[in-house]
Amino acid sequence: MSDLEELRKAIVKFTQERDWDQFHNGKDLALALSIEASELNEAFLWKDASQVNVDKVKEELADIVNYAILIADKYDLDIKQIVLDKLRRNAEKYPVEKAYGSAKKYNEL
Repeated sequence: MSDLEELRKAIVKFTQERDWDQFHNGKDLALALSIEASELNEAFLWKDASQVNVDKVKEELADIVNYAILIADKYDLDIKQIVLDKLRRNAEKYPVEKAYGSAKKYNEL
């Protein structure tokens, strides 16, 4: 079993044991993920990036990953495959010879 599949099973089991799946529709999971991402942003607010509390970053990042995995599970998505597909599309939009060392958006390269 892959590490990602092991995580998915553990998260789904945790949720099922608490009967929380009834609350976990796609919309609410997406909103929860967005809220957790905002909490991650808050850890950096008004600070130099080097001053961030790494424990807070770990906590919020774990919440983000949990919700992302629950969304993928809800829609029966293969996380590995969708990430690899997105990387392939991004490689087409951001070829190394044009994008190397640049923060420009693909349509500005």
